[in-house]
Amino acid sequence: MTLREIELSAGTIEYRDTGDTRSTGPTIVLLHGLLMDASLWDGPIAALSAEHRCVAPTLPFGAHQHAMRADADLSLPGIARLVAEFLDRLDLDDVTLVGNDTGGALVQLLIRDGATERVGRIVLASCDAFDNFPPGLTGRTLLLTGKLSPRLFGLFMQQMRLRPVRRLRIAFGWLTKRGDAVTARWLAPILTRAEIRRDAVRMLRAAGADTDLLLTAAESLPAFDRPALVVWASEDRVMPPDHGRRLAELLPRGRLVEIRDSYTLIPLDRPTELARAIHEFTDTPETAR
Repeated sequence: MTLREIELSAGTIEYRDTGDTRSTGPTIVLLHGLLMDASLWDGPIAALSAEHRCVAPTLPFGAHQHAMRADADLSLPGIARLVAEFLDRLDLDDVTLVGNDTGGALVQLLIRDGATERVGRIVLASCDAFDNFPPGLTGRTLLLTGKLSPRLFGLFMQQMRLRPVRRLRIAFGWLTKRGDAVTARWLAPILTRAEIRRDAVRMLRAAGADTDLLLTAAESLPAFDRPALVVWASEDRVMPPDHGRRLAELLPRGRLVEIRDSYTLIPLDRPTELARAIHEFTDTPETAR
């Protein structure tokens, strides 16, 4: 897997790319959530890359390495458009677009905006949906911190250096059972770099300005007539399991798979099981576009 960079309208984006042109399955593009980077997907990519080209961008959600331009639109719809631009620039077609946590919100916004020309099928994995935005106490706490100045935001976030704080339910404690070492790495840019903190505050303030956007996005899901898989953690404490069932029912070609012994971040807690569900989904003849 190669770490690459691409210059987009908002700034420089890093992405992981297995780049295997010998792969027989459709290209899989994987989207992460707030305060995360593309390493969220390392486990599933290891299992999927033998048969699929896997591409995972690090989006400007606070764990990115390159500050965005001052005029970049860092609202969720703006970042969804950045994903569409990313697919265009890499000339990816018939993509299986996978989103976990807020990454799943981006997939829904792409559907809402009709920006799915390059998407053949989607996977929503324990993600923000309906009125659960920001999701749970974790999301609400994040939006509140976004009201701070970047300097005060940085001071507040310094406590995340401590594992007991990261494991609180208002932090990553209810998002992952097993991924603390990874979450500690994700926080490094926001803890050490003022320009990344500025991006994060801009993003959080924009998110807080429109908390109904996924309710409107849900209205567009019945029009998405391509194959859709909803994968949900049955023990999820942040994303209600009922939302997984509702999403699968709204999507005309949707089906639901539940994964045990995992919180929201299934790619960290149960990477092999998630990869198996995605592979079986893309390998089933009736999921052809």
